[in-house]
Amino acid sequence: MTLTDVDWRMAAAAVVFAATYLGVALGRIPGLRIDRAGIALLGACLMISLGALSLEDAFKAIDLDTIALLLGMMIIVGHLRVSGFFELASRFAIRRAWGPLMLLAAIVAVTGFFSAFLVNDAICLVMTPLAIEIARVLRRNPIPYLLAVAMASNAGGVATITGNPQNMIIGIASQIPYADFAARLAPVAAVGLALAAGLIGLAYVREFRTPFGVAGGQPRPRRHVRQIGKGLIVSICVVIAFFVGVPIAEAAIVGGAVLLLSRAVNPQKIYAQIDGRLLLMFAGLFVVVAAAEKYLFSEPVVAAVARLHLDNPWSLTAATAVLSNLVSNVPAVLALKPFVAALPDPHRAWLVVAMASTLSGNLTLIGSVANLIVAEQAKAAGIRISFLAHLRVGLPLTALSLAFGAWHLSR
Repeated sequence: MTLTDVDWRMAAAAVVFAATYLGVALGRIPGLRIDRAGIALLGACLMISLGALSLEDAFKAIDLDTIALLLGMMIIVGHLRVSGFFELASRFAIRRAWGPLMLLAAIVAVTGFFSAFLVNDAICLVMTPLAIEIARVLRRNPIPYLLAVAMASNAGGVATITGNPQNMIIGIASQIPYADFAARLAPVAAVGLALAAGLIGLAYVREFRTPFGVAGGQPRPRRHVRQIGKGLIVSICVVIAFFVGVPIAEAAIVGGAVLLLSRAVNPQKIYAQIDGRLLLMFAGLFVVVAAAEKYLFSEPVVAAVARLHLDNPWSLTAATAVLSNLVSNVPAVLALKPFVAALPDPHRAWLVVAMASTLSGNLTLIGSVANLIVAEQAKAAGIRISFLAHLRVGLPLTALSLAFGAWHLSR
């Protein structure tokens, strides 16, 4: 029996799809120094080279709306970070914390709020060194406050389309209005933030029963008042545009471009805040998934997956959470895309996927990019966050927040 051309391409697509997702899940290829972005690009190029997708179709598969949205938000966040806005706002809230529990609440609230509207990974880059500095100045155990940054960024990022990269993919694919998305998922984010603060407080009772020691003087952060004002005005206008129905990709990229008009800020400082690896990984995965959708996700396969009752929010929550922890949340969302589109109520299904793929990131230390950012920055500062230290809070937090999210979206 000989393989037909279609059979050959189907087999090639299956092998490349599986190898790419395995590589993305591991974060590397043993013996090589290639990272997730390179693995995704290599997978895309193999799909093209093996004939699973033409170069023209590969270009069409890349969702430029998602890329533009993510790029625009990176520029906006980069400008706010360079101007000193995040440090100013964070210190304003933290200075008013009269005890360790209030400090924890302030970190959770500030991280969660900014993560709701801006990319949560970028917020972790800002908040982690600040939490470390504050803990050292006040002579506190930094671990619970660093866990608060990671877990609050995941919980807060649930609230809106611009809260994290996977929500951006979902927002563009589903065409759910920004305001509708926020109205449905903001309550889930609020409960997740409250649970994070409560469970961290219970896990570190001794830390929060001990009053503050004598704090040394805190260095005055560098900030550019005019640039902060400019960044705030543009950011507020962009968020308003989101809520009134302007296409989110258009609003974000225009807002980012306006912020590059400056006599005071060297654009190289802004460009340094752009995560090119993430953009490259997105582009590669779009191509890989498009080829898999063409040859692997046939009608019988979609029908077989439908028998898993993914139209039920509880089943879809469980499936998304498991897949997100196996291959990471962005690849999981892309893999689920053709199946969600075939469900009876794709609007609700997309909201469930957004909720579950984000909140499941709190389960383990490697469950989300936000967690890894916090862990790596802490390690560079001589602080080790162990897998078990994260798990003892992350496990109950993930279970409770996912249960609430599934219940809320099933009503």
